[in-house]
Amino acid sequence: MNRRELLKGTSAIGLLGAIPFRHGLESMAVTASVSYQSAPPAKPLNPPATGSVPVAVVLSEGAVIIDFCGPWEVFESAYVPRRMDSPFKLYTVAADVNLIQASGGMKIVPDFSFKSAPAPKIVVIPAQRASSSVMLDWIRASAKSADVVMSVCTGAYILAETGLLSGKSATTHHGAYKEFAVQFPDIHCVRGVRFVEDGNLATAGGLSSGIDLALHVVERYFGRDIAAWTAFQMEYQGQGWLNPSVNTEYAKAPVSSAAHPLCPVCNMEVVPDAKLSSVYEGKTYYFCMPEHKALFDAKPKAFLEDGA
Repeated sequence: MNRRELLKGTSAIGLLGAIPFRHGLESMAVTASVSYQSAPPAKPLNPPATGSVPVAVVLSEGAVIIDFCGPWEVFESAYVPRRMDSPFKLYTVAADVNLIQASGGMKIVPDFSFKSAPAPKIVVIPAQRASSSVMLDWIRASAKSADVVMSVCTGAYILAETGLLSGKSATTHHGAYKEFAVQFPDIHCVRGVRFVEDGNLATAGGLSSGIDLALHVVERYFGRDIAAWTAFQMEYQGQGWLNPSVNTEYAKAPVSSAAHPLCPVCNMEVVPDAKLSSVYEGKTYYFCMPEHKALFDAKPKAFLEDGA
């Protein structure tokens, strides 16, 4: 059931129907920030004349809910006046159609397996525990005909593992900038942005950044008015879809100190623990988890020279 169906039979649908679409946009624009009017237009994509844009959400164990539910809500909420079909058709795809458990314990039965999924025009890759060769092969094959292959948060690692981002620019969660840059030195890690586009590949920053990237994709297909109306109906006031550089706060590198030591891999503040420490060139470094200690021990100079 989508939002339009949910509203049927309530006073809300009558209210929405009584407000002309253009008038609603004009009313919304009165309260919108200046960036709504001044931001440069997004590079357009061509939607089908009829039917919906197919959107595949790639899932496996531990998929982070907001990473895919945020964009899902954006695409599901989009509405184009006088268009008979919904603008987007959403479905989930996984290794098989057996139940998987997403973050926080949410249980999901995927709609399709990688073998049976229809060809998508948009691919959404949220952060999740691990990739697989089957998943990577499917993403590579889908990217050949997709308009947009987008990752959210550390879903960028999965997209990077396909090799498609090699030589391109990308972003990820701010706590993963260092690790991403060290693990994928052939990818330019852009810091302090809501999202980055390079060809038909797009990467969003952490968590809620996926909402902005999805709204930006809506704009590319159906124009700014439709994207703005979608954001307004969602009661979403973020402006990152118009100006991805609003994330500049996350480009600032926190400083580790003896009183407040930071993990040199993710910059998370840690409690000093001899079991999770390493000495490099006479200085002791502490870590938030064994995995980050192992990463640092393998390439200490790379993490310290990265500077973020």
